[in-house]
Amino acid sequence: MTPQDLSAHLHSCVHAAISVGQLNLDINEVPHEIVVERPKNPEHGDWATNVALQIGKKAGLNPRAAAEILLPYVLDIDGIVSADIAGPGFINITLSAASQGALAKDIVEAGAAYGRGTSLSGKKINVEFISANPTGPLHLGHTRWAAVGDVIARLFQAHGADAQREFYINDRGVQMDKFGASTKAAAIGEAIPEDGYHGAYIPVLASQIVATDPSIVELPEPQRTEAFREAAYALQLADQQRVLDLFNTHFDVWYSERTLHESGAVDRAFEKLREQGHMFDEGGAVWLRTTDFDDDKDRVLIKADGELTYFASDTAYYVDKRARGFDLCIYLLGADHHGYVNRLRAVAACAGDEPDEHIELLIGQMVKMMKGGQEVRLSKRAGNIITLEDLVDEVGVDAARYALLRYPVESPLVLDLDLLVQRTNDNPVYYVQYAHARIASVLRNAAELGIVPAEMSEWETVPFDPSQLTHEREGQLLGALAEYPRVVAAAVELREPHRIARYLEELATNYHQFYAACRVLPQGDEEVSDLHRARLWLCAATRQTVFNGLDLLGVSAPDRM
Repeated sequence: MTPQDLSAHLHSCVHAAISVGQLNLDINEVPHEIVVERPKNPEHGDWATNVALQIGKKAGLNPRAAAEILLPYVLDIDGIVSADIAGPGFINITLSAASQGALAKDIVEAGAAYGRGTSLSGKKINVEFISANPTGPLHLGHTRWAAVGDVIARLFQAHGADAQREFYINDRGVQMDKFGASTKAAAIGEAIPEDGYHGAYIPVLASQIVATDPSIVELPEPQRTEAFREAAYALQLADQQRVLDLFNTHFDVWYSERTLHESGAVDRAFEKLREQGHMFDEGGAVWLRTTDFDDDKDRVLIKADGELTYFASDTAYYVDKRARGFDLCIYLLGADHHGYVNRLRAVAACAGDEPDEHIELLIGQMVKMMKGGQEVRLSKRAGNIITLEDLVDEVGVDAARYALLRYPVESPLVLDLDLLVQRTNDNPVYYVQYAHARIASVLRNAAELGIVPAEMSEWETVPFDPSQLTHEREGQLLGALAEYPRVVAAAVELREPHRIARYLEELATNYHQFYAACRVLPQGDEEVSDLHRARLWLCAATRQTVFNGLDLLGVSAPDRM
């Protein structure tokens, strides 16, 4: 029985007490979610609920009196062997071994669907992240969102949303011109402009461009600089896409800022904002009155000389996303973008939307890399930055993604490269992956002994008696497995992928403790028993849950290590 199952049963108990007049409570006053948690002390039972505290005051009762009313109904739930009232009105619940153990088979039968939900079904969500200029390699500042943004989209999809990952290509403006001038200068042997791009990748790009089209250096100006800009842009964007694919982050949409302007989306956005009454003209410029919605100042969209501001692109881009049918637009921004929060929320309000419903901005803190006790500062490729590819080369995709995901994004992050390459339990990703590989080994051995089929799809032939799972460590492991759907739901609601990583580490610990205390396979000439089979079902359920969690993080689940 999962916490969700028990919560549903408790809802029925409350409704039953209301229907016979024992609780003076309107049905609509019953909490949507009745909280069910693991008690800190296992001696207090398998689960505890504060439902009586949630409804007591509303029913005109002290919580303990409400708990006394509910207790007989709780004891009548199939699979509960005991329940008692503790403290001010908590109800502690103990399940039968069969009821608790049945979860193992449920998980195996659910397979990849275990832990998924439907809370976002029918919702279309745009998750925009990284959105780097196509003027250089993706660097360490982009790595965190490359992992977190991808997993937030995976979490939304796991709860039924149509979530699309979008990369906004900043391919318009002064920086692109400087990029073109820098590659041209490197190609013809001139000094790169002081305000240009000086990374070690610039001469490499220049050489590639000339090798592909030697005649490019003969073009007259300004065509030559423009040609270098476009050729370098294409090469650098392709390199960013290659590295992100390598990192297991795949975007559904690569949206060009140029396209935003060329498609008429900017004009359409301004027309909508005019209709809403929030654009005004002053001093020859065109403004958006964002101060009506908590921004610290109004924002210029079109300067007096007719030039569009960068904020004009930001504004039109949001309006365009909503026009494309997205119910929620999520922006994942760097630590230096706090000022964008209020102004973009104000844009949503100016467009006639509800900021709390249609736009969400997450700010991620900086990442540092340490090796040998020293901060790593320079890249072999870029010279003045550390690239995402450098990180992958150093520790691998799995270790890099997992390390970037296991802390809240609002906290600064320090990556210890020496730790991330260790094949020890001190390395969190190794610890979790090893649990999966260990279980896979146990199941292979069981298949070789003829106890279970090699393929999980054929396990319906394996007898399962959940009442065999009575050991304390078995109960703890089952309790941990039961928590997984709720952990996923919390990660979805709070946009916190680190909850999945930390859960997997705790689950791995529970499995290792179970494995040390409970012998799974028969030894020598020992007959195969129902207990062996039940424990193999428990192993299979744990393996499936670890696999599902790692898959949500975009990290592999190896069968051998």
